[in-house]
Amino acid sequence: MSTSMKPPSFPIGAVDAQRVEDALSLMGPKWTAWSAMTLAQESRPMRIRDVAAQLPFVSEQLIGKRLATMHADGLVTRDDDRRGAPYRLSTLGESLAPVFHTLSDWSHAYLPLGQMAEAERVEDALRRLHHRHSTAVIQILDAVGPMRYAHIAEEAGLSNSLSGQQLSRLQAACLITRTGPRHGDPYTLTDAGQALGAVYTTVEHWSEPITTLKTSSSPARVAAATRAHTNARLAGDGGRTAAALRRSATAPNDLFSHAPQPQPRMPAAVTARSAPGRGR
Repeated sequence: MSTSMKPPSFPIGAVDAQRVEDALSLMGPKWTAWSAMTLAQESRPMRIRDVAAQLPFVSEQLIGKRLATMHADGLVTRDDDRRGAPYRLSTLGESLAPVFHTLSDWSHAYLPLGQMAEAERVEDALRRLHHRHSTAVIQILDAVGPMRYAHIAEEAGLSNSLSGQQLSRLQAACLITRTGPRHGDPYTLTDAGQALGAVYTTVEHWSEPITTLKTSSSPARVAAATRAHTNARLAGDGGRTAAALRRSATAPNDLFSHAPQPQPRMPAAVTARSAPGRGR
């Protein structure tokens, strides 16, 4: 008797929250995804004004600042340091493609955003995810289930005020919700929050070269019982991340476009081109 194949499972609690948030902090700042996708789409070294010409809704000055930050973070590189020298994606920057694919797939499946450019969709997803401590809060709710405000703060080791800020942001991001209408009702994960395992796994996998570099350049040793982001690896991690990346790695450049991409697994594919407003 034949048995149906189950989709791969990506446990939210299996990732290193600090490592995921460190990685998201590199790709999360506004216009980072747009700039990376523009460089990948053009597939050539580009000066600041050339990138800005492809993104007319962003000032050239802001694009220059963003590319400088991406250069400092290792996402882009330059052949020399002369003023006006062009930028191109580094190897690390090029490897963002599977992460952007996974973010886009998650957004299409769980966020009713309507028509928008794929780069804007990825940036919207990153905006929802890259706040400090949010990954830990998601992991706590995934492991324990519905919890009240004070219990979440205690489990996450956060002050009440900081925990309140994080819960408000996660609720606005449609990742958590209350179980009832009253102010004191427990929080629980939404469907979008419950589906973050594949996203977190892909992000953690992407961060491995950064983690390896930090580990090799630092003489400090971390106790084996401490799962810090500088040396964390889990048994079976390679198998999970390989499964998470398999479907996107076959065509990593398809997502590097400003136009929306077809999503055959979704009921309504997005096919129109769009550009974001400045106030998003």
